[in-house]
Amino acid sequence: MSWGLAMVRLALLSTSDKTGLVDFARHLVEDFDFALMSSGGTAQILKAAGLPVTKVSDYTGSPEILGGRVKTLHPRVHGGILARRDLPQDLADLEAQNIQQIELVVVNLYPFEQTISKPETSLAEAIEQIDIGGPAMLRAAAKNHTDVTVLCNASQYQEYLQELQLNQGQVSLAFRRACARNAFEHTAAYDRAIATYLTASTSEAEQTGQPSALPISFFLVGQELQTLRYGENPHQPAAWYQTGNRATGWAQATQLQGKELSYNNLVDLEAARRLIAEFVDFPKAAAAILKHTNPCGTAMGDTLVQAYEKAFNADSTSAFGGIVALNRAIDANTATALTKTFLECVVAPACALEAAEILQGKSKVRVLVLPDLLRGEKQLVRQIAGGFLVQTADDWVESPDQWQIVTEQQPTPAQLEELLFAWKVVKHVKSNAIVVARDLTTIGVGAGQMNRVGSVKLALEQAGERAQGAVLASDGFFPFDDSVRIAAAAGIRAIVQPGGSLRDQDSIKAAHELGIVMALTGVRHFLH
Repeated sequence: MSWGLAMVRLALLSTSDKTGLVDFARHLVEDFDFALMSSGGTAQILKAAGLPVTKVSDYTGSPEILGGRVKTLHPRVHGGILARRDLPQDLADLEAQNIQQIELVVVNLYPFEQTISKPETSLAEAIEQIDIGGPAMLRAAAKNHTDVTVLCNASQYQEYLQELQLNQGQVSLAFRRACARNAFEHTAAYDRAIATYLTASTSEAEQTGQPSALPISFFLVGQELQTLRYGENPHQPAAWYQTGNRATGWAQATQLQGKELSYNNLVDLEAARRLIAEFVDFPKAAAAILKHTNPCGTAMGDTLVQAYEKAFNADSTSAFGGIVALNRAIDANTATALTKTFLECVVAPACALEAAEILQGKSKVRVLVLPDLLRGEKQLVRQIAGGFLVQTADDWVESPDQWQIVTEQQPTPAQLEELLFAWKVVKHVKSNAIVVARDLTTIGVGAGQMNRVGSVKLALEQAGERAQGAVLASDGFFPFDDSVRIAAAAGIRAIVQPGGSLRDQDSIKAAHELGIVMALTGVRHFLH
């Protein structure tokens, strides 16, 4: 089919997400005299809605081939998008090849991220959801944005129509440039998702048993979800961006009540999620209370309310204004306990209706339901001047049967359970980190001190007389035996630490002499 060159306003629509498309296309045709060209399923939907539409294959004279893999990759399509309207040679080429100028390109891409978010998706299925023609059209239109408008999201439709209405049927260069930037951001995020998935798939396929190497090029692309009131302090502007698949992460949490989330809330909530994820699959209930990303109280119990009350009583002073994470659905008894003090946020995988009604008595506390507490980022990023650092997440699976008991004294089953609990918690305390635990409850936490002895003293001072018969976990090795002797004097009966110091034997010897069980994990958990 051929329209008279430069005689018609032509819009090319090819979308995977059809949200709002028919209404948008109808406005284009009825209000602004656009002709429509579409491919595949988009053309069928527009035709079924009674809109006049020309199929891309009819326009190009080339049928869709390879099961739909090739539809829009054609000079008559890309020539109409890329031609520079102020360059006579480009216009002459269009006329010679009978190519129509394309004024508007509306494209969104195959749902790659939605596909790979399903656990049963195979590699072959994921590969088929890698869009080729879509990104090519987006990039072409964005490159030629001085003459072409490109829309890659249904949220842009209304704004585009308003531009036409306000500018006598035209679109401002500023708007086209903003749309071009969005298109490049969209394709960059799409490519990043594919590269990340293929990197992970390759690692899994190799089955080396070793952590996979990070890619040579690392892409970090996010879509702004929300402008935050401020960052860590009121003079710091901040925003919340979502990376990758919106079907996962905090963007999918349901906030049942409370004020808007702040930058500090989100940072603390993520630290809380990482900690409580250690206990999601445990048969016992678990609760953690954090302040400034450090756990001030963590406990396990036969019921959720018991776990929460144990965690709260571990350090009730620090718990005031804290962030609470729970590994089970909030029930009425736990909700009642939560309302007895001021808290900033509570997160759990679910919340019973009766519990939600009770929590409304504390309307300012932010209550969030995040069903998937386990899934987090596989790579962690931290910026430095002139660049950034990337590391894989510390998701090492703890296996006490692989620990080395280096003392004559062997741990009882109860002590081994306590040591594992303390070891899981100390992993989430800022280094230098010490956790003292008893009855599956943290009773002393030493965090972020400049030397390990200082952290040991802080944790034991907080534990007080409760340290008698308790266990102690250290995120790093003991360079001297002084920490062991201080712990023994306070009543500690078992210690778990990574080992690896040149003076390990000094600490082991002290533990022998003092009748303390010592377990070496061979893995350290520094958290800076």
